[in-house]
Amino acid sequence: MNPAQKALWYIESHLGAPLTLDEIAGVAGVSRFHLVRAFAEATGFSVMRYVRARRLSEAARQLAAGAPDILSLALDADYGSHEAFTRAFRDHFGVTPETVRATTCLTTLKLQEPITMISTALDHIDPPRIATGKAFLVAGIGERYNHANGSTAGIPSQWQDYHLRCGDIPRQVGKVAYGVCCNGDDAGNFDYIAGVEVADFSDLPREFAHVRIPEQKYVVFTHKDHISTIRRTVNTIWNRWLPQSGMTVADAPNFERYDENFDPGTGNGGLEIWVPVEE
Repeated sequence: MNPAQKALWYIESHLGAPLTLDEIAGVAGVSRFHLVRAFAEATGFSVMRYVRARRLSEAARQLAAGAPDILSLALDADYGSHEAFTRAFRDHFGVTPETVRATTCLTTLKLQEPITMISTALDHIDPPRIATGKAFLVAGIGERYNHANGSTAGIPSQWQDYHLRCGDIPRQVGKVAYGVCCNGDDAGNFDYIAGVEVADFSDLPREFAHVRIPEQKYVVFTHKDHISTIRRTVNTIWNRWLPQSGMTVADAPNFERYDENFDPGTGNGGLEIWVPVEE
């Protein structure tokens, strides 16, 4: 398993938390030296330079959107003071945070987008099972993405937001988490909801997204490896297994299912991928 991919996943899903090279190397399962070399070979960045560039880029977006408190942004980006944050921001972008907030312009800044994780097809995938899934409701954190432009690399940070806010979702049913892809269009846009099953939507706060999943026949695949390699499994399912199976994908949400074995802190424990198919 590629340590750079594990490191990328961990960085993106913990971007708002304190991060150290030792911590990231530990999650990647290699030494500091190994990770520094592997990460640089895979991305062209040093590990902590990438962390810094991603944090400053996200801060720049918030400033352009009118964030009123620069000190709060500084602390969220793991800088100890307004001055330290301003110095790092100016060194990175050539302008001050106040300038970006005043002009609301990002076009002149070289923002660092999330680096997309590996998505090449696998040589082998375990045979799936067929299941009939019940109808149920999911509520959680929703974002709009596009399959083609690399924006899905932001999904790990979406899960971080979910884990921070899931306690505010009312009427939860069980502890299984779901990553639901729904509302897709011909341009490759789709909604992704990181959420939990709920009994109903009657008193769901407006900031949470929700989706109704119908009773449906599914092909269910097991992804046993680290979460950072999920795109390889998904790519293999859609571009190799399904075309060879003769099955027709149904026009319904598909989702990842994360049970109690999955550890959101390390990304280990495995998950299931449920793909709807026609009867």
